[in-house]
Amino acid sequence: MRINKTSDDSMIPSVEFEDIISKQGRLNKDVRLKINSKQGIYFEPQDVLFGKLRPYLQNWLFPSFYGRAVGDFWVLRANSSLLSEYLFVLIQSPRFQSVANISAGTKMPRSDWNTVSNTSFSIPVQSEQRRIGQLFNVLDDLIAATQDKIDAFEQIKKALLQHLFDQSWRFKEYSELWTPHLLGEITSKVTEKNTENLYHETFTNSAKYGIVEQQSFFDKSISNEANLANYYVVRENDFVYNPRISNSAPIGPVRRNKLNRTGVMSPLYYVFRATTAVYPIFLEYFFKGESWYRFMYLNGDTGARSDRFAIKDKVFEQMPVKLPEKSEQEKIGALLQNLETVMNQTQERLQKIRDIKDSLLKSLFV
Repeated sequence: MRINKTSDDSMIPSVEFEDIISKQGRLNKDVRLKINSKQGIYFEPQDVLFGKLRPYLQNWLFPSFYGRAVGDFWVLRANSSLLSEYLFVLIQSPRFQSVANISAGTKMPRSDWNTVSNTSFSIPVQSEQRRIGQLFNVLDDLIAATQDKIDAFEQIKKALLQHLFDQSWRFKEYSELWTPHLLGEITSKVTEKNTENLYHETFTNSAKYGIVEQQSFFDKSISNEANLANYYVVRENDFVYNPRISNSAPIGPVRRNKLNRTGVMSPLYYVFRATTAVYPIFLEYFFKGESWYRFMYLNGDTGARSDRFAIKDKVFEQMPVKLPEKSEQEKIGALLQNLETVMNQTQERLQKIRDIKDSLLKSLFV
């Protein structure tokens, strides 16, 4: 049944949409530390919270404490024939989600209680409900633990990128000072264009995924085949600076071509190639860190477009880069590369667990 009792008692925790990790049913903070006197729907342990505003965001929670659901929540409580742990899984099922997403409103769509409450759902006997609830609880715990591991790896990677490149962390066998260079001294701008139309695969540079094939990334071709003769040729291990800014790349990403093939990129990108003075993987991780941001902010121009960072090529080439001896470059590159390999493997494992959960939700709730 649906609970409507409200409370503004600031002595009990409040839960808002912003406190819930979407689709995971977990809190992203200790809500007991929040100061909030807003009125909300009173809930008890084992109640189920379902976010009815924009239900496709999948904000739900199975709390183990007393609290207030502040905002557009339904608070659902199991009856004598329904176990609460099964109810929590039921609201995640494709059938429930389909009905809940038959919403009212366009700008601020909300699930319609009349539609959901008048929909029939198959409910097994309680012994089966309990086993289903336990199964999904194990999967949710496994998903949460794997995500926590990924988050921890991200923090380790961030710390390594900072401290290895500011030289506060060194391998014990190295003590020589790093030598200063300008980017233009250790790299060369790629000016080769696809004038003979030898290459037809257009690349794009994603902050998250690196250099990828444009057609598969956007699910369509953005470039015009007739204009590819003016595009730059990007060979294996070439670097590309994409001036488009994003939350994860506030001045635009620089990424290395690791596709093991040659393609082309728009002249809007700056393409450059490492000389023998620098180990390409070392330079790749230099640009994955933030030590070069200050130079960009100090020397960038104000662009006409707010989604792009503007800096002249000749200025970009004046960026200071400190280099250790080649063997230390290789060691730093190998360390970070191995860490990213483990991170990618853990991310793949997480996706497989999520796929198993989604498959079970489809097959067990028909």
